[in-house]
Amino acid sequence: MKYILEGCVDSVESAVEAEKGGTNRIELCSNLIIGGTTPSINLFHVVREKINIKINVLVRPRFGDFCYTDNEFEIIKRDIEMFKEAGADGVVIGVLTPEGTLDIDRVKEIMDIAKGMHVTLHRAFDMCKNPLESLEQAKELGINTILTSGQKNNCYEGRELIKELVCRSDGEVDILVGGGVKADIIEDMVLETGAISYHMSGKVVVDSLMKYRTSDVNMGLDSLSEYTIWQTSRENISRVKNILEAIINNSTNQIK
Repeated sequence: MKYILEGCVDSVESAVEAEKGGTNRIELCSNLIIGGTTPSINLFHVVREKINIKINVLVRPRFGDFCYTDNEFEIIKRDIEMFKEAGADGVVIGVLTPEGTLDIDRVKEIMDIAKGMHVTLHRAFDMCKNPLESLEQAKELGINTILTSGQKNNCYEGRELIKELVCRSDGEVDILVGGGVKADIIEDMVLETGAISYHMSGKVVVDSLMKYRTSDVNMGLDSLSEYTIWQTSRENISRVKNILEAIINNSTNQIK
C-alpha cells in the first residue's frame, strides 16, 4: 500500500521542513492562519527551486465561503492556467452553489482548464449539504482527491463519515484526511477509517527575529501577534510518517 502524507505549507521554510520531515507531496498556499488562500507565483517558483516533491497549489481567491462571484471565478480560472503553465503538479479547488451543493458547471470548467493536473476538491466538501452525493459527483467529474475532516472541525470527530467515504469511494477518489492530523491520533484514524492519505501542517510557533517591538500598533486582527510565525516542524511531520509506515508495513506483512 502506498500512503500519502501531504504537507500543507505557506512559506519556503515550511516547504523545506515538510520535505525533510518525510512528506511526499505538499499543498502550497498563503495565509494558512485563515484557512489558506492562493499563493503568489513567485512563492511557487522559489518553493519549486528548493524541494523535489510534488506541489499541488491551493486556488482560493479569498477567505470565507466558497460561493464565488463571476469576477472571483474568473480569477480562479486564470490562476489555474498560470500555475499549470508554471509547472504545478496539481490544483486544490472547490466551488459551491448558494444551496450548499457542488457547482457542477463551474467545476467542469475548472477540470477542463486543469486537464493533465492532479485535482483535489478541498474542504469546501466539508461545507456541502450532502457529502455522499458530493462524493458521487466528484467521481463523475473526474476529481482525483477529496480533502476532508469528515464535516467536523477536526478529523477525529469526523472519523465515522471519513470511514464511510473511504468505503464508498471504491478507489475512484482518494480520501485525503485533514484537520487536526497529528501523531497521537494517526494510528486510530488509520485503523478506524481505513484511510491511508493524510494532510497536515505540522505547525509550531516560531518567535519573530524582531528585537524592537511595539504594542501600540496591530497590523491585523487584535488576537494575532505580528511577532509570532507559524511554521511547519519536520519533527511533527516525521512522527506521523513513522507511524504511518509502521502500520502499513505491518499490514503488508500480515497479507503476505
